[in-house]
Amino acid sequence: MTTEFSRPHVAHFGYKNGTLSVENVAVSAIAEKYGTPFYVYSATAVRERVAKLRAALEGLNVQICYAVKANNNLSLLSLLVEEGCGMDIVSGGEMHRALAAGSPADKIVFSGVGKTDEEIAAALTAGVHQLNIESIEELDAISRVALKLKKVATVVLRINPDVDALTHPKITTGTSKNKFGIAYADALNTYAAASARKEINVVGIAVHIGSQITDVTPFRQTFERLAQLTKAIRAKGLTISRLDLGGGLGVSYDGSAGMDVDAYAQTLRETLGDIDCELTMEPGRFIIAEAGALVTKVLYGKNQGNAKFSIVDAAMNDLMRPALYDAVHPVWPVREPAADAETLPVNLVGPVCESSDTFGEFDRLPALERGDLVMLGVAGAYGATMSSTYNARPLVQEVLVQGDTFKLVRRQWTVEDALMLERDL
Repeated sequence: MTTEFSRPHVAHFGYKNGTLSVENVAVSAIAEKYGTPFYVYSATAVRERVAKLRAALEGLNVQICYAVKANNNLSLLSLLVEEGCGMDIVSGGEMHRALAAGSPADKIVFSGVGKTDEEIAAALTAGVHQLNIESIEELDAISRVALKLKKVATVVLRINPDVDALTHPKITTGTSKNKFGIAYADALNTYAAASARKEINVVGIAVHIGSQITDVTPFRQTFERLAQLTKAIRAKGLTISRLDLGGGLGVSYDGSAGMDVDAYAQTLRETLGDIDCELTMEPGRFIIAEAGALVTKVLYGKNQGNAKFSIVDAAMNDLMRPALYDAVHPVWPVREPAADAETLPVNLVGPVCESSDTFGEFDRLPALERGDLVMLGVAGAYGATMSSTYNARPLVQEVLVQGDTFKLVRRQWTVEDALMLERDL
C-alpha cells in the first residue's frame, strides 16, 4: 500500500515553531533527553477521547471498560481509572496490571477464549465484575473452579452473532469462521443450562465482532440480534440483566473518517435503548490509538536499483502492525518541511533482518537525512503492547506528555535485563 505525506490530523500532535510537538512539548526535546526510538502519548488526548465517547452515549446506561490489550501501560491505565473507566481484560497478566493501576475488581470484565484454571481462580478470588464465557467446556471449567473455591461465578455468555464486521480479516471476530463465542443457534439452550448450575450466576450475553470498524451497519445487525436473544431468554422465564457490546470502534489513520460515535450511539438507542439491561462497551483503539505515536531516527539512506530506502532505528518488533496487517501509519518528519519542500518516493524500513520489516512504501515524503527524527502517528494502540525482543532488540521506552511536561512511563530495557531472565536458574 502506498501513501503520501500529510500533516498531522489528530488532536494535540502538530507543528509549532518549525518542529513537531505533542501538546506543548517539542518531540526533539524528548529525543534529546531519552534517545530513540520511543513511544509518546498525550494524556489530554486520552481524556478527550473518553469524554467524546461519553458525550455521545449520554442518557444511556453504559459502562466504558477500556480494552487493556490495546495498550497496557500502567500510567495510561491509571489515567483511565481516574476517568472512571472499567477494564476489559483477556489474561491474568492484564488483570494484575489493571488491579495494580488502581482499577476496582468489580469494574473488570474478563474476556478471552482460552482462560486457564489458574486465571479463572485468580479472577474469582479477586471478585471481577464478570467472566465472559466462550464455550461449553469453559463453562465446565469455571464450574469446577468455583466449586473448589466454594464461590459463585458471575458469568456472561459471549455469543458469536455471525455478523461480518467489514474490517481486515485478521481482526474480524464475529463470524461463524472465527474461534470466538458460542454459536448464536446454541445460545438460548446454553444460557438455560448455565442458569441451572448453582455455582454459576449467569447474568447476560456478550458480543465482540471485530476491530477497526468504521461502518455502523455491522453494529446495528449485531445489536438487533442481541435484542432478539434477550427477548427469547426472558420468554423462557430466565433472568438477564447485562449486555456486553464489545468494542471495535475504528479510528482514522490517514485523515479519513473513523467511526462516527454519534451514529453508533444513535444505533444503540434505536436497537437496545429500552432493553432494561446494564450495558458495557469495550473500546481500546478508539481511546488510545490517536493519542500515541512512535518516534524514530533515520540511520541511513540507501538506493537499490530504482528503490530508495530510509533505514530508521525502530523496527517491526517495535511496531508490528505494518508487517502483520499491512497497516500504514502516517509519517511526520519532526522538523517541519517547508511548504514547497521536495517530496520523493521512499521505503521507510527498520534494521531487522526481514523484508517484512517495513513501515511502508510511500509515494511522496519530504527528503530524509541521517539523524532526522520521524514520527509514526496513530500508534497508541497495538503498538508497544504487541512489541517483542526479536533480534535481541530491547523493548522501547514510553513517554507521557501532559501540557508542557513529560515523563518516562516505561524505561528502556537493557540487554542485561533480558539476560537476567536466563541466568542462574
